Amino acid sequence: MNLLYKSTRGGETVTASQAILQGLSHDGGLFVPTEIPRLSVPVEELAQMSYQELAYTVMSRFLTDFTEEELRDCIAKAYDSKFDTQEIAPLAKAEDVYYLELFHGATIAFKDMALSILPHLMTTAARKNQVKNEIVILTATSGDTGKAALAGFADVPGTRILVFYPKNGVSPIQEKQMVTQKGNNTFVVGIHGNFDDAQSGVKKLFGDQELAGKMADRGFQFSSANSINIGRLVPQIVYYVYAYARLFANEEVARGETVNVTVPTGNFGNILAAYYAKQMGLPIGKLICASNDNRVLYDFFQSGRYDRNREFILTSSPSMDILISSNLERLIYRIAGEDDGANRKLMQDLTEKGVYEITLAMRERLEDFYGNYATQEEAASMIRRLYESTGYVIDPHTAVAAVVYEKYQGETKDETKTIIASTASPFKFTRSVMEAIQGSCDETEDFALVDTLSQLSQVPVPQAIEEIRSAPVLHNTVVEAPDMKAAVKRFLGI
Repeated sequence: MNLLYKSTRGGETVTASQAILQGLSHDGGLFVPTEIPRLSVPVEELAQMSYQELAYTVMSRFLTDFTEEELRDCIAKAYDSKFDTQEIAPLAKAEDVYYLELFHGATIAFKDMALSILPHLMTTAARKNQVKNEIVILTATSGDTGKAALAGFADVPGTRILVFYPKNGVSPIQEKQMVTQKGNNTFVVGIHGNFDDAQSGVKKLFGDQELAGKMADRGFQFSSANSINIGRLVPQIVYYVYAYARLFANEEVARGETVNVTVPTGNFGNILAAYYAKQMGLPIGKLICASNDNRVLYDFFQSGRYDRNREFILTSSPSMDILISSNLERLIYRIAGEDDGANRKLMQDLTEKGVYEITLAMRERLEDFYGNYATQEEAASMIRRLYESTGYVIDPHTAVAAVVYEKYQGETKDETKTIIASTASPFKFTRSVMEAIQGSCDETEDFALVDTLSQLSQVPVPQAIEEIRSAPVLHNTVVEAPDMKAAVKRFLGI
């Protein structure tokens, strides 16, 4: 079966490789598969597979115009010694909850899981489609996507990568990881504004026909490494299937036993991947959507009304400091009965008014989801309590998920076994973690806190942190949000 991809706003239908190359549909919509393939492999077989084998089993059902040789080659290049464990995504059990550790890659955050493979999928897709242009990856980041994308695309032939990030909206270690990035094809730009300003600016650049024409004249074309790219979403489905297979292999669940999944959620891609895994047939019960103080998704699940017209709050979980959750559009399209006209109208309302409201029938199709939120204080308390009771240390994003899971359990009394997506290493947010455990650390330098955390957690300092301790800053450009287009033109020399 050749699985095709269509736009959520009704435009073109394309192959998987074309969808990966474009990133965003020409009509501004997101590419979604024309159907969700079934995972028709017994769990006994899945449980015997390595991460790489299971990745092929899942991804080959979505990326049907890639040959077996091409896809296996992409997977082999992605999931290798860049990860500090052969398991790639191990499970850790603490207080009867399974933490799916998605931070063992090169930049110690879950974005590595997809961005390790996306450059290989994209360059393969370019060859398949006889693309002669140089591919310019244009990305906005709330902290983690930027470094993971930079690491993935650095010095990849036929590509350049430009990352925009909110200058004062990421952790010091996140920023240091980005601005020290090597690679002749990399460019990092801070903007005065928040992540939504960066993301809106990037979307505007994708739709700028005049710029596209100038780029084409010089042999360039845009693509995206943001989670709007289907090449980011498909690899994320893999680790939910892998987690369930490991639970079965370890006799933690019986065949067909339902598990719940809790995900700290910003742009909605990670939890959408879990939803797709459920649609494939994985026995997932509730999808528990955890928000921080920017509780736009919590309010949406409570009321059916999505409203970005609110104060933007900078929190200790910056990768979730988002008011426009781009991937939610894929879910909206699905619960609208794949009515691209209805979806287009809602997205137009979001652009023009900053708010939209779904119908009662659509709300009824959200029964798989539960939404709640955690304050910074609640997340810090969770970090401290979990450490004191088990010795296990989690980062602020994972702590948001753990708090929301407790709220869900308290409300529903649901005792279903639960996987929490642990989306970043605590070493990436050392100051927030150490302040949660020990109190104020104002006078202490960030890298000294790294060493203290290592001693306290009895976990070695990750290589990703060691290598930026004394690395020189290579990118120091900062612009106003309206000047993003000028920054792109300067980078490309057009």
